[in-house]
Amino acid sequence: MKYGIYYAYWEQNWSADYLPYIEKVAKLGFDCLEIACTPLPGYSTEQLKELRRAAKANGIFLTAGHGPSATQNLASKEEAVVKNAKAFYTDLLKRLEILDIHTIGGGIYSYWPVDYSKDIDKESDWGRSVKNVREVGKVAQDCGVDYCLEVLNRFEGYLLNTAEEGVKFVEQVDCPAVKLHLDTFHMNIEEDSMGGAIRTAGKHLGHFHTGEANRRVPGKGRIPWHEIACALKDIGYDGNVVMEPFVNMGGQVGKDIKIWRKMNEDPSIEVMDEDAKNSVRFLRYVFEGK
Repeated sequence: MKYGIYYAYWEQNWSADYLPYIEKVAKLGFDCLEIACTPLPGYSTEQLKELRRAAKANGIFLTAGHGPSATQNLASKEEAVVKNAKAFYTDLLKRLEILDIHTIGGGIYSYWPVDYSKDIDKESDWGRSVKNVREVGKVAQDCGVDYCLEVLNRFEGYLLNTAEEGVKFVEQVDCPAVKLHLDTFHMNIEEDSMGGAIRTAGKHLGHFHTGEANRRVPGKGRIPWHEIACALKDIGYDGNVVMEPFVNMGGQVGKDIKIWRKMNEDPSIEVMDEDAKNSVRFLRYVFEGK
């Protein structure tokens, strides 16, 4: 397995200069850095190539995450929205190919966070999303990108809340590039069994996020990491394990993730770096005995 971290652990906004984080995570002992797709449509080809070169120079690789806006909703009943979403993902996936990114994860079958003040028609949205994800998945396949659908908790999404639903959806899409993305934070809310959910995902699991129940770094809470490790071993998972901790209040990140209290006694960058370094060591040991 390869181990990574989401850049927004250190940030308060969904767009940032990723270059310093490439060097940082390499020094902290990670194999990859996960970046947000939000700013990528504004990057020039040369900027994309610069990020790719920086990753290679530091001996790591990049993965991507995306929380689609309502205008990028592949499940929408509005034809104009779906048309825009398909165009967005087609352009984005070509940019990921330039970046040498082979994995994108997130709620990239709907939008995030969901506006629950509006009526929800899960069955109809499901059918539209399957059809449109299949089309986008073919683009992803051509670009060499695994298009990984994140199973989200009920407060952030409604289409895919469990691994069982995720498997059903992926099998209906029936495209090799379309896979499942599980996250221990969301699993902790929705699944009866962490290990059971992973075994249910089985061969469809293409991306795996880690974090504690309160979104601290792995190893600082009550998530059953040994149970998770056994399940990942049982299904032969050898993909990416990307931690996605959020501990800082403030900014758009803190607002969207709902961080309303001080999560660390010492919020300094030095302590955050040390926590991240210790956490990736913890995961390597628990998951693979390294």
